[in-house]
Formats: sequence, C-alpha cells, structure tokens
Amino acid sequence: MSRIRKQSEYERTFAYRFFHWLGGEKDAFVGNMEMRPQQEYREEEATIQERMKDRQQVIAEVYDSSHNRELRFFGALYKCLSIVFCIALVTLLVITVSYLPSVGGEIRPTNNEVSEKYITDGLLDTGAVNIVTGMILSYRAFDTFGETNVLFIATCCVMIMLMVDEKKIRENKESNDRGFEPKNDVILQAIASLLVPIVFLFGIYIILNGHLSPGGGFSGGAMIGAGLILYVAAFGFEKTERFFNEKVYKCVKVTALLCYGCIVTYYFLTGANGLPCLIPLGEPGTILSGGITLPINIFVGSEVACTMYAFYALFRRGGL
Repeated sequence: MSRIRKQSEYERTFAYRFFHWLGGEKDAFVGNMEMRPQQEYREEEATIQERMKDRQQVIAEVYDSSHNRELRFFGALYKCLSIVFCIALVTLLVITVSYLPSVGGEIRPTNNEVSEKYITDGLLDTGAVNIVTGMILSYRAFDTFGETNVLFIATCCVMIMLMVDEKKIRENKESNDRGFEPKNDVILQAIASLLVPIVFLFGIYIILNGHLSPGGGFSGGAMIGAGLILYVAAFGFEKTERFFNEKVYKCVKVTALLCYGCIVTYYFLTGANGLPCLIPLGEPGTILSGGITLPINIFVGSEVACTMYAFYALFRRGGL
C-alpha cells in the first residue's frame, strides 16, 4: 500500500521537479548558470571617427567634379542633350502650329461637320432642348460614363484607405458624432432645417431639368451632396443614418452605375447597327423628353451626390 507523503518530501522527488518544469512554473536555467544583463552596445569614439573619415574620402573621390573625368563628361553630356531636346521640341511645336488652319478658315475644327451635326440634328437625334447636355449625355455618353467610373473608383480607393469598422465607430463615442465640434448648435440646426429641404429640391430640379436648360447630373448631384453635408454637420451621423446609411449608399451608387452602363451599351449597340432605339425621345420641351438624357442625368447626379457625402464622411470619422 502507498503511504501519504509530506508536501516537503514530495517536492524533493524527481516527478515533482519534472512536472513543475514541464508546466513552465520554473526556469531550469535560473540558478544553474551565470546570467548577465545585456548591455547596450557603444561604439568607441575612434571607430566612429575612422568610419566618418572613410566616408568623406569616398564622397570626395566619387563626386569630385574637378578631378573625376567621368562625372565631368556626364555633366557636359546632360547639358548638351537637354539643349538638343528643347530645340527639337520647340521645332516640332512650331511645325505643328504652321499646319493649323488660319483664323476663320472653313476647315477649322469650329467650322467642321461635327459641330454642324450637333447644332442641326441635335434636337432630332437626342430630343434634348439643351444641345450641350444632349451632346455630352448622348453623342459622348461613353466619355461621361468614364468620368462617372472615375468617381466610383476614387470613392472605392478612399474607402479602402480610410474605412473604419462600424463597431469601432460605435464604441468610440467621440468619433461617432462631432467629438471635436459644438454639439446641439441651435443656430446651425435652425438654418439647416430651413436650407436643407430647399437645397435638395433645387438639386433635384437641376437634375430633372438638365436636358431643358443649363444644369444636369454633375451640378445637381453636387447640390444634393452639399445638402447632405450640411445636414450631417448640423444634426450628426446618428440622425443622418436613419435615412441614408452605408447600405443605402452602396445600393444607390452601384445601382446607378450599372443602370448607366446598361443604357449606354444598349444605345451604342442600336446606333452602331442601325437598329431603332426603343427609348422614346418624348416631346421636346417637356420633362419626360430627351431619350436617355433624363435617366442618365439622374444616375450621374446620384453618383456625384454619394461621392461628395462619402468623401466628407470618410475623412471626418472613417465611416459612412
């Protein structure tokens, strides 16, 4: 039969020491070998002076322009090539300008068939009373689509660099809503309550009226984005997220870009193949006219408004 050992006797056994060491409760090297604290390495002053002397000598021999032939040759060659390049560039520009048509000539770009086509057939082809908007969003819709993609990519890049997890924003109350700004500013909130609806309505008017008068998606979207920024500055992100949060932002931005791409693709395919376009032009001068101009204005305005608000929100607190 086994007998009960005392704790002091058990601590002297090999099993106790082994399991004590295995559990990491005792360092086997403590007390068994000489251990000295590591001291910071300090280089001697003579070594430092010798190294600095060698460095100065290398610099003097390599970059000594008065005795280094290769360096002098490279400097002279660089100056000569710079002069030759400048002369060649000026000559090329002068020759190019000499071939330009004279002022007021019939073959000038301002008098060619492209501008004449826009002016004479713009209303018939696009249905837009505003010839500039009809040209940008119909004839050059692909170019405008590229500009809209630039806004989308710029927002994505800023989100990648500055986006903060929503949980961290909620945990940090200081960054959640105007941590470093006056809270509950009565004057600002009163002015925002009066101006924000007017700004939104005016922005919507500019977008919907872009094919009839000066305006369009870019200017109207900038107006709506400014209204969102004013509302956030006055009432904070918590109240803004009740109607415009991250999910709404992503849905609006992605849907607008996809719809824009689908409409432009359909318009180009039908035009390039001589097929009739099913999108009606409407009666010129009315709101529901302009063919693809009106929906594209709406999609561009949505993109611009979301981009402006996203930049403000991301740079301010790292979230939407």
